[in-house]
Amino acid sequence: MTVSAGRTPAVVVRGMVKHYGETKALDGVDLDVQEGTVRGVLGPNGAGKTTLVRILSTLVKPDAGTAAVAGLDVERQPRQLRRAIGLTGQYASVDELLSGYENLYLIGRLLDLSAKGAKARAGELLERFSLTDAAKRPAKTYSGGMRRRLDLAASMIGQPRVLFLDEPTTGLDPRTRNEVWQEVQRMVGEGSTVLLTTQYMEEAEQLAHDLTVIDKGRVIADGSVGALKRQVGGQTLTVRPAVADQLDEMVCRLAGHGAKAIDGGVALPVGGEEQLTAVIAELARGGFAVAGIETRMPSLEEVFLTITGTGTPERQDVPEQKQMEGVR
Repeated sequence: MTVSAGRTPAVVVRGMVKHYGETKALDGVDLDVQEGTVRGVLGPNGAGKTTLVRILSTLVKPDAGTAAVAGLDVERQPRQLRRAIGLTGQYASVDELLSGYENLYLIGRLLDLSAKGAKARAGELLERFSLTDAAKRPAKTYSGGMRRRLDLAASMIGQPRVLFLDEPTTGLDPRTRNEVWQEVQRMVGEGSTVLLTTQYMEEAEQLAHDLTVIDKGRVIADGSVGALKRQVGGQTLTVRPAVADQLDEMVCRLAGHGAKAIDGGVALPVGGEEQLTAVIAELARGGFAVAGIETRMPSLEEVFLTITGTGTPERQDVPEQKQMEGVR
């Protein structure tokens, strides 16, 4: 995704600190989310991602630092701020006694939509999230995936200026996940700003304009997807010899370029076109016949592993309550 120049921050966080007993959930976090963009927030288990979302959505008070969302101070203007945001937490929090339609209509009215406007918006979102056929059924009869979709629809009904999505597609099937992605992209196209925490690298790469990586309550990396990939090591060149017996010889020939053998080929880092040209020339001088050659940037998962030195990101921050109630 490309970010347009001249955007202003919709979310500004400075020096954010939050302790739970001896645990530092956040330890001096700074963050800017530009208006009309998606900011992905990644981090391993216990990094502080959900704690950050809870503070920004006024559910938790920070111990130190400042934050503003849509130009409103998180601590001094919580009521006004809540009307400008939408929130989907890690767990669906719909009213199980109401139907899907009634859940959305009620939230629309609470957000001061007219009766006609709330009805229209509820119908629109029920259709977009494939819930029209279940609109009149109590939410307690919904499957887990359906409740999740209803929860997402509820967070979007007021067309919020800033939308907080805390692992919004966990447990959803691929089709529904794509529907959620499309709706997020549509909202951003209409001017909304999104802060997204996710455990799916594909989701972050698909949606995020910029990424922030948090570990142990601190920001350890920040920038566009492409910039973070370049920071980790740039492109990797993979060469596959036409004659399998020449693999070891090819590795030796390219040893000065950091080559190593992989399954059926040779892999080496390349920092630019000049180095790529030099490698190709070296192969030609050695008389090697090449069956295939390709270059690729590191995957976002590889970037994450390199930056954090951990496994892929997991789901819960510490300590977390089961629900993020009270805010839409």
